[in-house]
Amino acid sequence: MSDPWDILDPQVMPAVDSPDPGGIGAAHLTELLATLAPRAVGAQVTVFDPDLDPDGRHARTLVEVLVDGLGELGRAR
Repeated sequence: MSDPWDILDPQVMPAVDSPDPGGIGAAHLTELLATLAPRAVGAQVTVFDPDLDPDGRHARTLVEVLVDGLGELGRAR
């Protein structure tokens, strides 16, 4: 898995360098990651830009998606 944050809609995650309208919501990404995580061996966050998140609100969204979506990372391997 790589670059999940650039598939989120900018209304959900504007703290990326190249926001592109029409992406998915955080709940949908969490579901996708939770489905893939048990058979995955790793994940990487590469696009989040903390300079575009001065109050940390979007970082909290990122952490929630990671914790909820990747909680079973590698369990089925």
